[in-house]
Amino acid sequence: MPHPVSARRLSRRGLLAAGGAATLAALLAGCGGDEDSATPAAKGSEGPWSFTDDRNEKVSAPARPTRVVAFTGVAAALVDFGLDKQIVGVFGETKRSDGSKDPQAGDLDVESVEILGNVWGEFNLEKYAALRPELLVTHMYDPGAFWYVPDESKGKILPLAPTVTVTTARVPMTKPIERYAQLAESLGADLSAKKVTDAKARFEAAAESVRQAVKANPGIKVLACSGSPDLFYASNPKVSTDLMYFAELGVDIVVPTKLEAGDYFEALSWENAGKFPADLLLLDNRSTALQPKDLAAKPTWQQLPAVKANQIAAWDAVPRFSYAGAAPLLENLATAIKGAKKVTS
Repeated sequence: MPHPVSARRLSRRGLLAAGGAATLAALLAGCGGDEDSATPAAKGSEGPWSFTDDRNEKVSAPARPTRVVAFTGVAAALVDFGLDKQIVGVFGETKRSDGSKDPQAGDLDVESVEILGNVWGEFNLEKYAALRPELLVTHMYDPGAFWYVPDESKGKILPLAPTVTVTTARVPMTKPIERYAQLAESLGADLSAKKVTDAKARFEAAAESVRQAVKANPGIKVLACSGSPDLFYASNPKVSTDLMYFAELGVDIVVPTKLEAGDYFEALSWENAGKFPADLLLLDNRSTALQPKDLAAKPTWQQLPAVKANQIAAWDAVPRFSYAGAAPLLENLATAIKGAKKVTS
């Protein structure tokens, strides 16, 4: 979800768009001729191929795409559903500074794909064109927004291959999981494979474990949050797809009241970090957010009842939308709820 750093960057992207395309035009001047061949018929694949995405656009190609470029988390989800060599490139956090795999990459073989960008705003257009992409796939948190595709260069990126987006906000988490499963199947994945069915069974069992944890330990109030040097963010379960699903399972999640643009969160000064009393904190575990060791110097953080009780659980604010990716999140949530004590009135 765009929370919170990404959301603020999203607002910046519109400001950057006007000047960015011009500076990149020369870079890709030689790539324009490739647009007509962006979706060549893949040898040995079935065709034609089409998929109606969450813009309600029918995306089509002469044959089933075999050269897919995707946001890293999307690529990892498609791998979970059985795709493999079809993934040729990714963009988004893929490798950490020490060279290890970013959690967003899941079971994706990061050494076998071209990394077009490893942080927000990075997307190497020349490398993308050289991959001869047949399909681009990414999340859609807001209508018409392409997650991690820079606005200033999307005018050059999007014409090079058909693009599929899947809605990842304002619907429960099960919806994008189902949609990525459908996309993977259209691209040749076997959803009846044991790997996939075992993951789905684990996900369903994990969801039930959350329901049972709530029943066994009622009244636990949960706040999904993220910290930055200047602000403390309270996330909105009416927009964030994972939190929406947690709420459907019975979890009592704090709903912030004074929302920022996009309605993803409420931004609080650190002086007001205690506005929403909670027994359990789900803390954004991305590298862009402050972690408990970083937050220790914040007096108001230390005063939060959940922090005093050491009732803090890691939160994957941009989850991997597959059964394999989501099941551990539910298992960890169930464990955290079962182990929490009521520390607020």
